[in-house]
Amino acid sequence: MSFMPEEVRRVPGPAAIEVPYAGAAKLTVASRRRPGTGERRGAAVGPWSTGRPALGPEGRSSLCRLDRLRPGAARLMFSRMPSATLDSSDALREIYDRIERRYQGERDFLRAVDEVLSSLGPLVAKHPEYLEDKLIDRICEPERQVIFRVTWTDDKGEVHVNRGFRIQFNSALGPYKGGLRFHPTVTLDTVKFLAFEQMFKNALTGMPIGAGKGGSDFDPKGKSEHEIMRFCQSFMTELHRHLGEYIDVPAGDIGVGEREIGYLFGQYKRITNRYEAGVITGKGIDWSGSRVRREATGYGCVYFAEEMLSTRGESLEGRTCVVSGSGNVAIYTIEKLQQLGAKVVACSDSSGRVYDPDGIDLELLKDLKEVKRRRIWEYVEHRPRADYKAGATVWEVPCEVAFPSATQNELNGADAERLINNGVIAVAEGANLPCTPDAVRAFQQAGVMFGPGKAANAGGVATSALEMQQNASRDRWSFEMTDEKLRDIMKNIHRRCREAAEEFGRPDDYVLGANIAGFRKVAVATRALGVI
Repeated sequence: MSFMPEEVRRVPGPAAIEVPYAGAAKLTVASRRRPGTGERRGAAVGPWSTGRPALGPEGRSSLCRLDRLRPGAARLMFSRMPSATLDSSDALREIYDRIERRYQGERDFLRAVDEVLSSLGPLVAKHPEYLEDKLIDRICEPERQVIFRVTWTDDKGEVHVNRGFRIQFNSALGPYKGGLRFHPTVTLDTVKFLAFEQMFKNALTGMPIGAGKGGSDFDPKGKSEHEIMRFCQSFMTELHRHLGEYIDVPAGDIGVGEREIGYLFGQYKRITNRYEAGVITGKGIDWSGSRVRREATGYGCVYFAEEMLSTRGESLEGRTCVVSGSGNVAIYTIEKLQQLGAKVVACSDSSGRVYDPDGIDLELLKDLKEVKRRRIWEYVEHRPRADYKAGATVWEVPCEVAFPSATQNELNGADAERLINNGVIAVAEGANLPCTPDAVRAFQQAGVMFGPGKAANAGGVATSALEMQQNASRDRWSFEMTDEKLRDIMKNIHRRCREAAEEFGRPDDYVLGANIAGFRKVAVATRALGVI
């Protein structure tokens, strides 16, 4: 079920035309025929637009921008919403239409909203009070959106200008909490959808934290240490006025690791003249950080997958697994899988994928990625039986459990069908929305256990909250103690998702369960605080 019609969510690949344009490698024009005419209307999709580009002939979708579609295109027939009454489906559809009109063209954010609202039919049919006082509208509207200029100077003395963002989405449960992403593809749409997802993810942890997300279109790749430091200092010079341990607590994400967190925290300390350790998480162990924080997202995702498998009497031991990416989440997903007796045979980066039939050499991978910061293809120089394939993904490698852990929209419907045909039994999202709607649908229809990112990758933010606890009490826990707390949190997240899904008659639907359980917790708190 979706409020977004097929023509909005996906335009057939043959209708996409790729043409060169100045200033970037490629421009994708996603076109469709106007009703009753032979004319085709195009929506340009490139790095500067909010549409997601066509990704080629391998079954990947070409998406067109919402602001190019006919008025009212996002309306849904109420009969498509399971377990919902006509009144509740009409109300949810009207809410989505209002949000769509306000955020036309913000493709990723609207998709995230659509996924959640599409799950709420059974809930609002049972609890119509959630439709009162524009409660859902208020939850779907960010409390504050901050956009700012970030200027910095490179090693040659040239001045550069980037854009910074911080979306403070919801503080009903606690101070805003969520990571910072530094990547050239970051837009307002990107951070808004991530903050929206973060709201329900944080709620599922049971920790007293609200939701936010931020970042910049700055690309750390190819930059010197001093250039990265100067950028981080400039970024924090503006952002610091919006932060505080009881206001907003950022952390790392793609492009923001312990190094960047150090530069950001150092500048905050310099400007405020306070050692406010709880203002940012993901810090180094030697300067008020928490053990297990680096490992938390990957470890937590594996713990969630383990809980899913246990409901069918299965385990990870002896399973063949693939993990996309080779960053922080992927590396520690691989580490925990190996500790639990699974065999990980493939991982990747943006250049291609590595397949190692003997199992990924974790120490070699860590040395290449965490120490030398090199590309994945160098892995095969040290492992003669390993194979590297440029431009390929790990989804072509047969496996039993898959962990998409790189970035959003990396696994599409065709990839899902390939995994299903190769015998996959479970998928757990280590990244945020890495699976497209077509992929999620394919997994669910095939009976593959599917753990959505807002539940499966919540371990990172949960351990950030544990870091905040340690900072507040001037305490430091052992690795074993923190890891045990993380494991308990992931077990509870799985339990909350499954219980919510069972309540509405769909016990194996973790997407429905996560959306309802997360929404309900935020909604109860939002109602209790009044119309503010």
